Amino acid sequence: MTVKEEIEQLKKEKNAVILAHYYVPPEVQEIADYIGDSYYLSKTAVGLKQQTIVFCGVSFMGESAKILNPDKTVLMPDPCADCEMAHMADAETIRRMRERYDDLAVVCYINSTAELKRHSDVCVTSANAVDIVQALPSRNIFFIPDRNLARFVAEQAPEKNFIFNEGYCPVHEQISLAEAEKAKAEHPGAEVLAHPECPEALCRMSDYVGSTSGIIKYAGKSSAEEFIVCTESGVRYELEKRYPRKRFYFTQTEPVCRDMKLITLEKVLHVLKTGKNEMNVTGNVREEAKKPLERMLELAGAKQTAETKQTAGSARG
Repeated sequence: MTVKEEIEQLKKEKNAVILAHYYVPPEVQEIADYIGDSYYLSKTAVGLKQQTIVFCGVSFMGESAKILNPDKTVLMPDPCADCEMAHMADAETIRRMRERYDDLAVVCYINSTAELKRHSDVCVTSANAVDIVQALPSRNIFFIPDRNLARFVAEQAPEKNFIFNEGYCPVHEQISLAEAEKAKAEHPGAEVLAHPECPEALCRMSDYVGSTSGIIKYAGKSSAEEFIVCTESGVRYELEKRYPRKRFYFTQTEPVCRDMKLITLEKVLHVLKTGKNEMNVTGNVREEAKKPLERMLELAGAKQTAETKQTAGSARG
């Protein structure tokens, strides 16, 4: 029996479901029941009928799944898979900002620890950050931890006063503008697609800036046949699977999240067999971190409902 066959058999025996982020290795994405970006996976984790969630991603993702599903077992294939940016803010700075600014909303990118979430008012993802920030009644926004995503959101919400934190994603921060320009020169007909965690100059030269899921959708809708993709290279698997007739290029130094690549089929099989590496978020941390996550889902759901009603109204008209 192959590793994949064993995984499929154990999923049924253990009443388990596998969630995987677009950045994990292709062979892991291939065996996942649900593949997506942070927003899709956090939304999907709520209400799954299976009792065990195997989360193929980094630690903050497993934390969020456990916070939203406290009665389920959440297993992490590699407990060492972490996100540097998730730790790039602190409770003391949040406290000082609340003292300094009236009417402050602490907006926490979901790419953050449960400890940071518990001190925040609402969570966001790169896919819904603009909509949620615009929906907040507060004018003053302290956006943590990523300064690049904060800048991207601030540009689209000029009515808000943004206070920036100095966190960043090392993978996106290090995508070279010079290498992106070189790739564009080699493929002049290609459109440049960038994640908002990228530095400002790289976003400025791009044809589209958006979340991982946004990049995937844009590539499908665009009439272009070639694309230079400025995000973690694991997304190549989904892009090529969906659009086999299109070509996707990355910078010469491919953006690779080493933590995401720690997730392997053998480690997925191991946790299914043993039940080891269970994610636990207990007590006050879980209860307090749950509130901004639930508010995110509530605000994002309200936005989606409004858009659905508007579309239905247009169709009737």
